[in-house]
Amino acid sequence: MKNNLSIILSAVALIVAVVFGILYMSSDKSAGSSVPTDSSDSTAVAAEGAIVYIDLDRIFQEYDMANDLRSVVETKVQNIQAEVNRRGKKLESDYNDFQDKINKGLMTRSVAEVQGQKIQQQQDEFNNYAAQKQNEIAEEQMVMTNQIVDALKTYLDKYNQDKKYSMILTNQGGVPVFTADPALDITDDVLSGLNEEYVKNKNKK
Repeated sequence: MKNNLSIILSAVALIVAVVFGILYMSSDKSAGSSVPTDSSDSTAVAAEGAIVYIDLDRIFQEYDMANDLRSVVETKVQNIQAEVNRRGKKLESDYNDFQDKINKGLMTRSVAEVQGQKIQQQQDEFNNYAAQKQNEIAEEQMVMTNQIVDALKTYLDKYNQDKKYSMILTNQGGVPVFTADPALDITDDVLSGLNEEYVKNKNKK
């Protein structure tokens, strides 16, 4: 039982840590994942009817709304992880105390069986709790991403009423845009507009 308990606690801690790490992925993207651009063409502007693209990694990294939402989610994840760790340590302490009493002969066999069943029940409850919290973290991450994408889509619909591009692609890590004319990268323009609009709406609230 002790080996199983250690394995379960380690696995839960690893799962929470991995999910927690996901929250930083978008902000840790290196510049190398973007489509190569030529700084000499940075002033070029795509014409009406062009197929343009935005760097989604940069949107998640430099969009003020994305940073604010990520900060909120990170705080929630830290609190969840702290509570999971606290309960895990409590369970481990209860088990060690139970095992110590058995080794010292401080309880009868019948009492030990009852206590053992109680420890097993606590372990099952902890596993269910940890799994539930893992799902909550994944849901928080999904909602955050959906909020950012929805805000981006709403802005681009309005943005393109004036620009009149044939298509606006979202590029991430060179997919689907492996290489392109730098003039077709409208990320800077979109980020500027997104952040300006977000600040205005935030100040109104």
